[in-house]
Amino acid sequence: MGQRKKKYESGAATTYISRNQAIRKLQLSLADFRRLCILKGIYPQEPLHKKKVGRGSTAPKTYYHLKDIQFLLHEPLIQRFREFKHFSRRLKKAVAKKNRSAAARIRANKPSYRLDNIVKERYPSFIDALRDLDDCLSMCFLFATFPATRRTHAVVVQRCRRLTVEFQHYVIASQSLRKVFISIKGIYYQAEIMGQTITWIVPHKLGHKHPDDVDYKVMAMFVEFYNTLLGFVNFRLFHSLNLHYPPKLTVSLDKDGDEEVLFGEDEQERVASLTQPLQTVGDVPDETEQPDLFTSESGEANQSIEQALKEAKKLKKFQNLFSKCKFFLCREVPRETLTFIIRSFGGQVSWDASVGTGATYQEPDESITHQIVDRPTLSKQYLSRYYVQPQWVFDCINAQQLLPLEDYLLGAILPPHLSPFVQEGEGEYVPPEKVQLLQRLSEQQEEGEPSDVDEDLDDTEEEGSEEEVSGTTPQIEKMKQTAGQKRKKEESSQLSSKKQKGLVEEGQVEVVNAASQLKHQAAEERRLAEMMIPKKHRRLYHKIQYARKKTSSETQKLKEKRAAIDRAKKKEKKKHATQ
Repeated sequence: MGQRKKKYESGAATTYISRNQAIRKLQLSLADFRRLCILKGIYPQEPLHKKKVGRGSTAPKTYYHLKDIQFLLHEPLIQRFREFKHFSRRLKKAVAKKNRSAAARIRANKPSYRLDNIVKERYPSFIDALRDLDDCLSMCFLFATFPATRRTHAVVVQRCRRLTVEFQHYVIASQSLRKVFISIKGIYYQAEIMGQTITWIVPHKLGHKHPDDVDYKVMAMFVEFYNTLLGFVNFRLFHSLNLHYPPKLTVSLDKDGDEEVLFGEDEQERVASLTQPLQTVGDVPDETEQPDLFTSESGEANQSIEQALKEAKKLKKFQNLFSKCKFFLCREVPRETLTFIIRSFGGQVSWDASVGTGATYQEPDESITHQIVDRPTLSKQYLSRYYVQPQWVFDCINAQQLLPLEDYLLGAILPPHLSPFVQEGEGEYVPPEKVQLLQRLSEQQEEGEPSDVDEDLDDTEEEGSEEEVSGTTPQIEKMKQTAGQKRKKEESSQLSSKKQKGLVEEGQVEVVNAASQLKHQAAEERRLAEMMIPKKHRRLYHKIQYARKKTSSETQKLKEKRAAIDRAKKKEKKKHATQ
């Protein structure tokens, strides 16, 4: 008889370890343990059987994998944390004794650590780093908007600001922005970088207070790692486009035409304005190479290549959406957001020089095509430009085309701002504005592709050209026409004789409603399919049908609600018109 296994000595009880046990094992404080786990990417786990893991106890505890904690035993950062703890103890003692020379000497020898090896360890390849960039960008953009306080230090805020500006410059240079959406939380952006879709949110730049129920120490720990990660990513991205890193502006000219030299804060502010291109190192890589089309043996491959060429052409057109537009921003609009968006799609932007640095042209410039205004009226207007509201820029990007300006003019009631991240399923509610946009896109695609009528005309033209080449004369054509007329007369005479004898009766054309026939056929197929469903799956089928009916009823309610809102708007317009 084998040895009997003791309880809680194998299985799930030995796979997990509680947080207090892990802290005692690593000999760290709770703050240092939390920082170490954040930097190394180790998170708490939820065991399936808490009673087994807790050795019969069901008290709420935080558990970690035992292998993760054993992996942390040999981490060099633990020694750096202990050195910093010793440093803070010595500094506190020197300050308490009012020994200024000793305190200055201790501050000069403050221990530090780097996170480069941890970034390389967590992300073995550059694509892995890009896939995990969403939270990094959101946190860095959030800290870049914070004021310098005791909770958020000025050095951290300035570093986040510099790194986010660098990333925005890369997105502008590579034209990789795809979607933009304004929400209550902030502005959502989505970019496609090296085949990876990256989505982040930027908070609105408004005067806000720091909430008291947020642990800023934990957020600062994340930002400490994200700054190192974003620095690595920016360096690699800039070098992929042969851009100078850290970013430097191209040579700018002053009023006299001489080279303008910028130093220190002036250059940083000009770089942060996002209005000027950056310096390059060597030639910019050309990505406009077209693949070769081979013989008909690889017809499917040629079709896929042609489809890829069409998609690339469409993407190139979308990337240069505002290339023929020149914008001027008024004081009240979000300057940095609109500058980043318009520059990402090939447009030119400027504003009044008194608003901020980086203005490239002024308001009286006659080449300005659009002026973005967010106020009901404007005292001075130019006839050579359009005055539109900021939402027009966002909606044009989401629609991937320049929308009509009538709904976005100065003082107009704006249409709903639809989210490009929402994809409606079958039977769900689709706003009428989106339906109109989809219809417009389908009409444009139909106009761009050759129709069947054009192909038939081309075929008839080819046949006519062949006849001309074969040498047909007008006399031969007349002889053919007379022979055809004689044949028709003979056939009609034969039919009339057969009718008189009663051999042939004139038939009637049967009218078939194709739509109703198809509907009846689909209903029969559906009924047969329902009959063939096994009994054990019939309940699931009924649940699916109930969910579909529920979504259809909800969409109907939304349509009725939207119709009521439209009717109320029409009534208001009539009242204003009568008044």
